[in-house]
Amino acid sequence: MVELLGPAEIRELAARLGVAPTKRLGQNFVHDSNTVRRIVAAAELRPDDVVVEVGPGLGSLTLGLLSVVPLVHAVEVDPVLAGALPATARDRGAAPGRLVVHAADALRITGGELLPAPTALVANLPYNVAVPVVLHLLAELPTLRHGLVMVQKEVADRLTAGPGSKVYGVPSVKLAWYAAARSAGRVPPSVFWPVPNVDSGLVAFTRREPPRADVPRADVFRVVDAAFAQRRKTLRAALAGWAGGAERAGEVLVAAGVDPGARGESLTVERFADIAAAAGGVPVAAE
Repeated sequence: MVELLGPAEIRELAARLGVAPTKRLGQNFVHDSNTVRRIVAAAELRPDDVVVEVGPGLGSLTLGLLSVVPLVHAVEVDPVLAGALPATARDRGAAPGRLVVHAADALRITGGELLPAPTALVANLPYNVAVPVVLHLLAELPTLRHGLVMVQKEVADRLTAGPGSKVYGVPSVKLAWYAAARSAGRVPPSVFWPVPNVDSGLVAFTRREPPRADVPRADVFRVVDAAFAQRRKTLRAALAGWAGGAERAGEVLVAAGVDPGARGESLTVERFADIAAAAGGVPVAAE
C-alpha cells in the first residue's frame, strides 16, 4: 500500500532537500491527502492507464497515482526534486519499476522519451505554463485519451468556456480542437504549501477527433490567434492581417459560411476550421 504525504511530511522532506518553493517555477505543493485522493478519483483512471504527471514536486500526487495505475511518467524540471522522487516513492511503499522520472522541461519533451506511451495526463500544473503544457502534450502524445489537470481557477474557466462566454478565447478553442473539456471542481488555497493567493480549478478532458481532417491544425490555430488578437473587432477586421486585407478576409468568411460581422468569441472550433479550410480553397461541407 502506498502511503500519502501529509503537511508534516511535506515540510520535513522539503527541509531535508533544502527546497524552498519558488514563484519562478510556480511551485505550490499539495499537502492535503484528501485532496490528492479527490484528484485521483476525479481523473477516472483505468487499471491499464499509463499516466504522465508534470511538475510532481515533492511527490504528493505522484504517490496517489501510483496507488491506482501501473506506471507513472513524472516530468520534473527541478533537478533536486527529480532526483529525490524515486526514493520518496520507494520509502512510501510504491513497487519498484512503476515510476519513471524525467528530469526535463515538459514544454520540450517528446513522445519518444515517454515509453510506454502515456494514455492519461494528471497533474498539478505550474500556473505560469499550464496552458502551453496541456496543448504541447496533447499535440506531442496522440496516445493521451483523457486527463485531469489542476490549474489556477481563472485558467480553468478559460479552458472550459464555450462560445459566447466572456472568458472564451484562444485556450478554449485550441483545447477544443483536441478534446472535450469540463470543469471538475474547485480547490481551495489552504491545501497548498505555500498558500497561493488564488483558488485552483480542476479541468477534465476526453480526447476526440479533430473537427476537420482536411485542414492542418497549424492553419486553424493561426486563424484563432488572429481572431482573438483584437477581440472587439469584427472577424472581417480582425482577420485582415492574416488574410492579406479586409476584403479578402470577408470573402473567406463568406465562403466558410461565417458572418463577416461576427466576432471570434461567437465561433466554435468547427467554424474556425471552416475558415481555415476556405482560405486554402477546401470546400466547406454543407450542414
